[in-house]
This record gives sequence, C-alpha cells and structure tokens, in this order.
Amino acid sequence: MKKLTLTFALAATTVLAQSVTPESRIINIQGAPRGDLRNGPLSFTGSPVKATVSTLQIQASQATLAAPAGTPLIQAKGKRTSNFTGSVVVTRGRLTAKGGQLAYSEATGQGVMGGSPTATFLPADRANDDPVNISAGQMSLDVDNNVSTSTGNVQLRSGNQTGKADKLIFDEDRELAQLTGTPSLTRAAKGNQKELVMTGQEVRALTKSKTLYVRGGVRLVQGTLTTTGDAVYYDDRKNVAYVVGNAVSVDSKTKATVRAPASGALEQRTDLARVRALNTAYKIPTAQFQLRGEK
Repeated sequence: MKKLTLTFALAATTVLAQSVTPESRIINIQGAPRGDLRNGPLSFTGSPVKATVSTLQIQASQATLAAPAGTPLIQAKGKRTSNFTGSVVVTRGRLTAKGGQLAYSEATGQGVMGGSPTATFLPADRANDDPVNISAGQMSLDVDNNVSTSTGNVQLRSGNQTGKADKLIFDEDRELAQLTGTPSLTRAAKGNQKELVMTGQEVRALTKSKTLYVRGGVRLVQGTLTTTGDAVYYDDRKNVAYVVGNAVSVDSKTKATVRAPASGALEQRTDLARVRALNTAYKIPTAQFQLRGEK
C-alpha cells in the first residue's frame, strides 16, 4: 500500500508539472481515502472531512475525488472534481459559507455550493461596522480571487440595508457588491425616518462605507415621496441621496413636484423627507464602484 501511494504521488507531481492548471487550484483532501487509488474515484469520510484549496478551507461529512471519464486519477491532477456533502462549511479570511453540498473543479477553480447556501462576511472593525449576510439558491466561490457569485432569490443584508436580486457578485477585498436582475435595496425605517426603497437596473454597494450607486431607471420611494432619474448616489451615514439625469420628485400627498435643472440634480435628505433642486451638476464617484477588470 505504501509503494502504491508513493507511486500515485510521484505520478501526480509529474502531471502537474506538465499541466497549465495553477497550483492554487489543486485541492488537498485530508484523511485516508477508499477506492481505486490509480483510477478513482476516491471517497473520504470523517468528523469532519477537511480539505484546502488556495485560501479556501472546507469541512464536510463526506467527500469524493474523481477524474474525467477515461482518465486515470493519477494522471488527472488539475482536471479532477471533488464533491462535498453533509453540513458543508467553507471559510476564506473573514468569509464563512455554509450549504448542503459543494462541487469543486480544479479546471475552472470554481466551487459551487448548493443546498440553500448562506454566507457571512465579517467586517474588519467588528465593533463599529456591520457584517454582510448573503443567502441564495446557489453560490459560487472563485479560488483565483476573493470573489463569490450568488444566483437565485439572492438576499444581502448589512445593518439596516437589505438588497434583493437575481444575481450578486461580492468582492471580499473591496467589500463591494453588485446586484443585477430586478434588484432592489431597502433601508429600514428608524425613528422618524421612514423606510426607503430604491430600484433600478443595477445596484452597487460598498458595504463598509454604506454608500450605493444605482443606475438605469432609478426609483426612490420613501413615504409619500417618489423620486426618479437615471442614476443615484446614496450615502446612508449622511442620510443623503443625489439623483441625476431627468430627475423628478413628486409628493403624492401634497402634489408638490421638484424637477432638477437640465444641468443640475436633485438632493434628497432621507432623514428629513426633503428634496431640493441643485443648479450645478453632481458627479457620482462611479470609480469607487468599479468591479475587477473594469476601466
């Protein structure tokens, strides 16, 4: 058995040297496997089974390691797949994700979590900042960077803000969330400040600074006030929103209407339920909300 295990390891190392798959994508599952060491698949059980790939730490009740059809396992390093089932927990830095199962591919560097996955991202300053909580139908973790992609009935919660969408991309390094697919963001009522609901084609949120950038058919509803425009920048800590591009605000109770000048914008104080027109243009700091690779 020792000789076969050594042969397996040496063969795998040789194949890795010839492979284009980055070393960071190679998964290491701890424990003594059962199965065909040469051809696979291998099965692992434990309390729990532990594995590592790049910066991901994985725990589960059971795991399997397999090669593509027709390829011996000892020649498949960089192309293998692994499946984890039963109370799966994945950690990476300040992120902890949980679900019923996880399927990982060395070829793509993607770990796809199902079984009603949830994730919690803790802030660096836990005394003053809020954690980010995510739930979705499916969650994909990329081992090449600290980015996760969630799809299907996505919900993101941080402090008094709740975002909903069909898809969420969350960059853990920048603490930046992008919500697409009929996204909405709700700021809960607090004291005399009424609930605020924002919708548009796309929502981007910096969860640490509590700032938002919403674009495309933007609509803000707070009490009897409805404000529309092409885009909005919202600072939750300062309780102020700047709406640009054909910006109009209407109070359904008083029938009062405020329109932004052609070269101006609207400023909405969400703590005071007050809207005023600005005669000068407001430039949304869109560069702060850029995703990886965007220019």
